[in-house]
Amino acid sequence: MPNRQPTQTVPQPDTLPSDRPRVSGGVRRGTAVTVATTLVAALLGWIYLVFVVLAVPEPLRANLGPGMNLTTLGGAPDVPAFLAALCVPATLTTGVDWTALAVTFAMWVAMVFAMMLPTAIPMFATYSRILADTAQTGQRRPSRTLLAAGYTSVWVGFALVATLAQTGLVWLGTLSPAMTPLAPALAGMTLIAAGLYQFTPAKYACLVRCRAPYSVLYARWRSTGFGMLRLGVEEGLFCLGCCWTLMLVMFAVGVMNVVWMALFAALMVAEKMGTGRKLTVGIGIGLVVWGVLLVAVSEPGRRLIGMLQL
Repeated sequence: MPNRQPTQTVPQPDTLPSDRPRVSGGVRRGTAVTVATTLVAALLGWIYLVFVVLAVPEPLRANLGPGMNLTTLGGAPDVPAFLAALCVPATLTTGVDWTALAVTFAMWVAMVFAMMLPTAIPMFATYSRILADTAQTGQRRPSRTLLAAGYTSVWVGFALVATLAQTGLVWLGTLSPAMTPLAPALAGMTLIAAGLYQFTPAKYACLVRCRAPYSVLYARWRSTGFGMLRLGVEEGLFCLGCCWTLMLVMFAVGVMNVVWMALFAALMVAEKMGTGRKLTVGIGIGLVVWGVLLVAVSEPGRRLIGMLQL
């Protein structure tokens, strides 16, 4: 009889958890440590953002954007002067210098940590399941830290680009001292662009990749540290493709608006944890309608409406 070659079964993304190899206690503990570390990093980001807001005198906090009047209701104390110096990013009043640039970059890094790391927890947990799948093969298993470092590096790069964009807007005089847009038409067009992106194939393709990382991570498994770092970068790029426009909406609602940061963070987590496109489409419609209304009430919008009525 002819010799039959053994076949290798690759787990499919719809495989039930009960069908996968049993997770060992070590992998379970590793997953718990990974999730806890991710949550701590996100929490540190939120803490820093809160200090950024508290560095603004209480009477002026309501000017940080829609909803920020809620931060003045509890009578939160102002932060000490030495801490405020570490939490005031570049604005029209501070000007643009190296210190302001460093603080602005730190603010954006804290923002991406606070908003994006919670959305990556399913991916990190999936990697732990793959560690369990490969436990019996004797393959080298790269550290979770390498995957997380690759993923995080993408968003740190985004924070650098956002810092440069904010610096340019400060130089052009389009951001108020509270880092809210001085041109409602520009803010409205930003919202419209972000809303329209929700309907694009690129958005949905990246969202699907973020929702079901198991088969991709398994198929592209690398036993080398550099290969796993590169895989983390790939996952970060798909996450960036899914969420970058929602992050840019902060330029329209106020860069230091922690109320909308929390709302968009929750929406991005819900998008990645859900199925279908209803939430994605709903977010897109809401942003487009909001943007159209902002453009309509702006000076250029009123002029355009007046011309159309003639």
